[in-house]
Amino acid sequence: MHDVTYAMGISLDGYITGPDGGLDWSAPEEEVFRFWIDETRKLGVHLLGRRLYETMLYWETAADDPSLGDAEREWVEVWNPLPKVVFSRTLTEVKGNARLASGSVAEEIARLRQEPGEGEIAIGGATLAAEAAAADLIDEYRTVVHPVLVGGGTRYFPHDERRVQLDLVESRMLTPNVAYLRHRVKR
Repeated sequence: MHDVTYAMGISLDGYITGPDGGLDWSAPEEEVFRFWIDETRKLGVHLLGRRLYETMLYWETAADDPSLGDAEREWVEVWNPLPKVVFSRTLTEVKGNARLASGSVAEEIARLRQEPGEGEIAIGGATLAAEAAAADLIDEYRTVVHPVLVGGGTRYFPHDERRVQLDLVESRMLTPNVAYLRHRVKR
């Protein structure tokens, strides 16, 4: 069975975007960017909400940009072929190796868990992750904690007043200032 993971960069006060929706505080240093490349190699499929999908569309044509560095080119080679499932009430079509979800998050995850093959099912985006968390579908929470307090924005963790017991299964420093924490849900 494929594990379902929710991994994002977060501020120390628990946000994935700032009050203005910006992400400038989380622009990854080289070591952090390489970490995300390695993590993405472990995936079998990535589930995205509309906003994250639209943000990541840049990478569909980024290979044409002559100013890309080696790490960015490697990211394109890993990200673009990865199958993606996009959840949206407004989009009618998607690009690249993506398809629009045909069911709920729970239905899609149940179907994907039954498929043969390797790789984790990753969830990207707080709204989509909150829906999966409410249905108790997330196996691991992975955070890359940046040394900044943004004071508001989109929270990494939903506020649904539900207690979830976790085990810390890995922690390490990616840079002298950025920490990685991986927690497994106790079942």
